[in-house]
Amino acid sequence: MMKRLSTPFYSLALLLAVLTFAACKPTSPDPTVRFTGATMGTSYDLKLVPLPGQTLPADFQTQVEALLTRINKTLSTYDPNSELSRFNQNPGVDWIAVSPELQQIVAEGLRTSELSSGAFDITVGPLVNLWGFGPAPRRDQVPSDAEIAQARERVGYWHLSVREEPPALKKDRADLYVDLSAIAKGYGVDQLAALVDAAGIGNYLVSIAGEIRAKGHNGQAQPWTLAIEKPVAGQRAVERLIQPGDHSVSTSGDYRNFFEQNGQRYSHIINPRTGRPVPQTLASVTVVTDRSMIADATATALMAAGAEFGFQLATDHRLAALFITVDPKGEFQERYTSEFEQYLMQ
Repeated sequence: MMKRLSTPFYSLALLLAVLTFAACKPTSPDPTVRFTGATMGTSYDLKLVPLPGQTLPADFQTQVEALLTRINKTLSTYDPNSELSRFNQNPGVDWIAVSPELQQIVAEGLRTSELSSGAFDITVGPLVNLWGFGPAPRRDQVPSDAEIAQARERVGYWHLSVREEPPALKKDRADLYVDLSAIAKGYGVDQLAALVDAAGIGNYLVSIAGEIRAKGHNGQAQPWTLAIEKPVAGQRAVERLIQPGDHSVSTSGDYRNFFEQNGQRYSHIINPRTGRPVPQTLASVTVVTDRSMIADATATALMAAGAEFGFQLATDHRLAALFITVDPKGEFQERYTSEFEQYLMQ
């Protein structure tokens, strides 16, 4: 189901650079201030547009780095000493006290699991690791049916419980493995946006890899315009331009992180109900919503659910979603919900 970055941080991670910024021809000096750096096995990018005379704190990037380091120490499955890793390693099946931050993110993951009827599952890590898309060295080999069946026994979000007060998690089998990679980058974007808001900046574009949150306008006083990438491996081409307004955008796809065996492509997005990569008929899903954490998880859930069930979920829950499918001739077809139409640039 979930997504893996090319360098270690999460065992499941979102597709890199699915969304690229559409170029704007400058007509006047651009006041945009940009901060970039490495995080979560990928990179973050902040484009901030201060008002005339407005300045940022001198230590602003230090604040950004400290925030991302804290999130990493909470959610990483690559760091054996992170809070999440310690929970996974704990053999107990009683309530385990956790930070409010971890409790909040797990609760959102379980909510998305319920909404998607299990297409999204934050316990799918054993399957993702089995297929070679986790922290261990890549195997690029199709596992046996017996291996898949064995890994599936450890998967099931219903084995995990969450308590708000006091914050705690509980698993009913000791070998349950929670992985938040398909939600963590979105959460990081939300936290970065809150930091920018607190600094008094009302116009910005914040991203971690393909997770993006926009507000206000760009340096040319124009709405932020994003390009949804054409889902073709090894290429960078624009499929659609959108203007999301003050919203978050996430795209999940199968064309950046995969391996091939005997002419068959196997993507990093694993359906936890089958234990296998999703079929290639659905190439990507883009979701626009208020919070990046929700957009991140929802795009993954719809991608894992597949073209038909995923679109039905999006329609039933009134989600703004764009589906790009590929037909037997290799041609792309678009299908989007009525809620997504308002963001399209004609």
